[in-house]
Amino acid sequence: MPKSLKIAVIPGDGIGPEITREAVRVLDVVQKKLGTFELDLQYQDTSVDRYRRTGVAMSDEAFADCKAADAIFLGAIGIPEVRLPDGTEVQPEIVLRLRFSLGLYSGIRPVKYYEGVQSRIMDPRIDYVVMRESTEGLYASRNGGNVVHDEIATDTMVISRMGTARIVRAAAKLARQRAAAKGRRGKVTCVDKANILRSYAFFRKVYDEVMDEFPDLDRDYAYVDAMMINMVLWPERYDVIVVENMFGDIISDLGPATVGGMGMAPSADAGDRWGMFQPSHGSAPTIAGQNIANPIATILSGAMMLNWLDERHPGLELKRAADLIDASVAEFVRKKEGLTTDIGGNGTTSGVGDGVIAVIEKAKLG
Repeated sequence: MPKSLKIAVIPGDGIGPEITREAVRVLDVVQKKLGTFELDLQYQDTSVDRYRRTGVAMSDEAFADCKAADAIFLGAIGIPEVRLPDGTEVQPEIVLRLRFSLGLYSGIRPVKYYEGVQSRIMDPRIDYVVMRESTEGLYASRNGGNVVHDEIATDTMVISRMGTARIVRAAAKLARQRAAAKGRRGKVTCVDKANILRSYAFFRKVYDEVMDEFPDLDRDYAYVDAMMINMVLWPERYDVIVVENMFGDIISDLGPATVGGMGMAPSADAGDRWGMFQPSHGSAPTIAGQNIANPIATILSGAMMLNWLDERHPGLELKRAADLIDASVAEFVRKKEGLTTDIGGNGTTSGVGDGVIAVIEKAKLG
């Protein structure tokens, strides 16, 4: 019998259920085609809509199910007009709870151009990964900032040696894997503002110390403001980029803009034990239910999940399944038929799912 892996599935809000449905269909076809593993999907009633209905976005039971799962698969969370009493959005009550409670310190954001996608920059050399530290930085100050007499507001940047070292080490290990797969030397670029702020100077110092462990990799540095230019004009320079939380949030949105938009932006939040996989984009409630959202980022996030699981459950051909999904997406997009409007077509969400599945079903397993 194929080994069963438990996946906590959170479809979420807005377009979340639609794009999750297509990604799950793809995962189902792949697991049946290979026959070496099974995904036991455990759906969770966790969303901003649940908060609106019950006053609780994520129950303790749902959190426990996520913690007990082999991986977490998330569609999209958020309804902007639904707010907490302090005026902030509800979405972080779910995503940040999982990220901080499960130690998902490594925000992995691939940026890759797929031939056939209509984009402002159609450069096949664009293929890099942003490694965003996801538990520290400026965002660690959430719920801990101060507002004094409605006159002064402060938030604190948190950069630790341990937190920085582990994200740099994860970035370096990924650069080694990519170098081996591509047959060339790897590189890790440190993005910061070390010329102005001591916290970022410390981030760079720890980066240098950790990179001493990886003499086979090239070091590279960029201030975040210059990086905004470089990612647009010279994206081919980059391999793996390591960056603090807030800056990582910013540049991991700019990157997808160069390859067709957020509909082409898969992501993962991973730690030493748990992993959560979801598209980088939001829930887009204004187009929910119209069957026009691009599910490719979610489908590719499913491939990332299988790759991550392969390291923890060897022998199940999970990486082979992930590679099949990626190759099938690439082939489907290359044909330029049935693409959604954001990447140059007039297709539908379900049509993209159908198209990718058709490629998978025709693929020959060597």
